[in-house]
Amino acid sequence: MNVETQAQYDALKSFIGGFDSAVVAYSGGVDSSLVAYVAAQTLGAKALAVTSGSASLKRSDLDLSQTLAEQWGMAHRVIVTDELDNPNYRANPVNRCFFCKSSLYDQLDGIARTEGFQVVFNGTNVDDLGDHRPGLVAATEHGVRAPLAETGLRKADVRALATALGLDNAAKPQSACLSSRVPYGTAIDAGLLLQIERAESALLALGFSQFRVRHHGEVARLEVMPDEFEAALAKRDALVERVKACGYRFVALDLAGFKSGSLNPTSPR
Repeated sequence: MNVETQAQYDALKSFIGGFDSAVVAYSGGVDSSLVAYVAAQTLGAKALAVTSGSASLKRSDLDLSQTLAEQWGMAHRVIVTDELDNPNYRANPVNRCFFCKSSLYDQLDGIARTEGFQVVFNGTNVDDLGDHRPGLVAATEHGVRAPLAETGLRKADVRALATALGLDNAAKPQSACLSSRVPYGTAIDAGLLLQIERAESALLALGFSQFRVRHHGEVARLEVMPDEFEAALAKRDALVERVKACGYRFVALDLAGFKSGSLNPTSPR
């Protein structure tokens, strides 16, 4: 671990250690995993990682969160939040994430109050603060603290520290909730999320590294990394067959390539 990464690690441990106990919103992604891991290191049994296993989380990410928690010896609990019961969430407005995170933080607040945890942490880093993230409003309203952002860690810092600590998911590609694949204003339900998840599983099985299946009714718009365009064309027949098998009539390759948050209102697309 180099001097800069060590200093960031020390600052993160110091911040987390400033609390007696914590509940960590933990999705299996590298950001929340780093917070959960360091919280378990620092607070021991007084840290609880909690994952929402709702339909908007890929089953593969749910499985990963459980595997890593067991491997790292973390206290871990899976809950199911009720965002899909909320008509405001299902309508998929531009602030959809607010309703999802409000549902999550309501439950985490309840766990903290009834079981005596001092604070709720999330995995927000500094780079997240400049993006379209209505969920941050929900975090603020619930008094959720962000150890990574509050100690100045950006995404690259998070990956560097996770790598130095030997976390297995240090290089895990970004994996936002499945609802982020649906244009705002298109209603969301569990069946639609399952369709998207199945299509993305097909791309993973075909060897693509970072990608999204954007849902446009009968059209699946595939975003892959530009350096994998050649592979997409070489595997065109398999791509079309497998994605159509998930319920799409048309399969399109987006020539702009993968872009996280490409459906956000602030995106240049």
